[in-house]
Amino acid sequence: MGLLTIVVLSGLFIGAAYCLYGNVLARLFQLDPHKPTPAVEMRDDVDYVPIEPKFLLGQHFSAIAAAGPIVGPILAGVMFGWLPALLWIVLGCVLIGGVHDLAALIASVRHKARSIAEVVREHMSRRSYVLFLSFVWIALIYIIVAFTDITASSFVEVVKLESGQEVPRGAIATSSLLYLALPILMGLLLRYTGLPLGWATVIFLPLVGFAIWVGPYIPFDLASLLGVEKTVAHKIWDVLLLAYCFVASVVPMWILLQPRGHLGGYFLFFALAGGALGLIFGGKTVQYPAFTHWTTAKGDTLFPMLFITVACGACSGFHAIIASGTTSKQLKRETDARVIGYGAMLLEGMVAVVSLCCVMMLAQNAPLLKNPQPNFIYAQGIGSFLEVIGIPAAFGISFGLMAFTTFVYDTLDVCTRLGRYILQELFGWRDVKGRWLATAITAGVPLLFVMRTTLDPTGKVIPAWKIFWSLFGASNQLLAALTLLGVTVWLVRTRKAPWVWLVTGVPTVWMYVMSTWALIVTIKKAFVTGEGFHFTTDPVPWVALVLVGLALLMLVEAFKVFFGATPPESRKPEPVLTPAG
Repeated sequence: MGLLTIVVLSGLFIGAAYCLYGNVLARLFQLDPHKPTPAVEMRDDVDYVPIEPKFLLGQHFSAIAAAGPIVGPILAGVMFGWLPALLWIVLGCVLIGGVHDLAALIASVRHKARSIAEVVREHMSRRSYVLFLSFVWIALIYIIVAFTDITASSFVEVVKLESGQEVPRGAIATSSLLYLALPILMGLLLRYTGLPLGWATVIFLPLVGFAIWVGPYIPFDLASLLGVEKTVAHKIWDVLLLAYCFVASVVPMWILLQPRGHLGGYFLFFALAGGALGLIFGGKTVQYPAFTHWTTAKGDTLFPMLFITVACGACSGFHAIIASGTTSKQLKRETDARVIGYGAMLLEGMVAVVSLCCVMMLAQNAPLLKNPQPNFIYAQGIGSFLEVIGIPAAFGISFGLMAFTTFVYDTLDVCTRLGRYILQELFGWRDVKGRWLATAITAGVPLLFVMRTTLDPTGKVIPAWKIFWSLFGASNQLLAALTLLGVTVWLVRTRKAPWVWLVTGVPTVWMYVMSTWALIVTIKKAFVTGEGFHFTTDPVPWVALVLVGLALLMLVEAFKVFFGATPPESRKPEPVLTPAG
């Protein structure tokens, strides 16, 4: 079977779902094009700015579609075969992920563009609010850990092509550093010279291409420069990337995040376009088995591990933070939520399908799969697709790795900044010292985890991202469950319609069961051995235990509201700040 056939069938199913189920959701959520949104009512041209959907879609899509829909599908495809991963992606994004994103966006819009945590506080309790924010902060920490470490691996590995040609160690590091310098220059020019954004795009996009091309010729090989082992260089890059997180979360958005996000959005679309061209003209066929086994050699079973390994691409709790954080403040009309909330999640599903194709085209005994690293599998796949249209494989692979790294920068920037916001909110740290302290804690805690060295039974170092990916996936999916739970409470209280239990209630139960099941498996493996109870110093199962406890307490709070034991917290409407005030 050809890869193109699978992608086309997946696209047709997802497209039909957008038209049919998306229309049903729009009616059920009572989207009203004439009802003023917070972006219109509270417009200040700083935070609240109504934007046409064609522009907001790209911004929202680039914010949610980071490296998650690449890493998860590739790992799950290798573990269990491509068919289970494909089914979860297409069904999950349509019935759960898209509903989750749309519900989070509309819930925020109906509450003056406040966050989901605020929605939880209004309809549940102050305790629920604190539990929710605590859970989100812990989940953000493990997102930072996983993506920091997997990016560092791109900077220290030699990528070997099938032809025997190599992309040297440090090539991606060079391209990446140049790529980070370009948005800073772009931001300065935009702010202080009045350079139009269109011209800035025309100037700086070719420079990004140059940065990719020049990387292999002047590789920034940290291991050779410092005379250290590759593993040590990997740790140094971890530290440097977390330092970047610290800086990026406190500097003004115009100098780095906004211009880099603008350029990064083009990466996302170029990567999709390159993949599409390769699939259309490449004639590549499926070689990897559709199904391998129910249980991996490490003892991971398809249920529940598939559903937390593929997080982004099928369903992601992280999206609710974006939807209720920035997107809801820019939604021009309520009806735009359908394409922004539901449509963007379905587009991410297609990104996940293309990523899965990078596994499907490989033979089961391919050297790349002996020690699978999703960033390199993705880069090889994109390089193979681009080679079809005459782009050299070495450049295509460098482009793929740079695209992957770009997506990760988006994630790291947002997660560190959001982590700072949460700590400032929880502890009331409103001044400059509080901002720096909250940032230091949010970037410093991941440092403790990436600096740990864990060995497998043969004495080989296990990368930190591999250790924490399952915890990241489980916490991310449990965050989605908590968001769906909060939204369900809100809908039950306001709509009092039976459809709520089917549309958001059933997905809530599914995500709760799969994510807590996965966390319990992690806890059991660490604490229970053949000899009985075992005390471990590994932080992963301890954090998993904390996450399960927070989720159960949150569930108790929801049941209290459902059964009337605790009336929802009544809060006076918050004052609306006008531009004059």
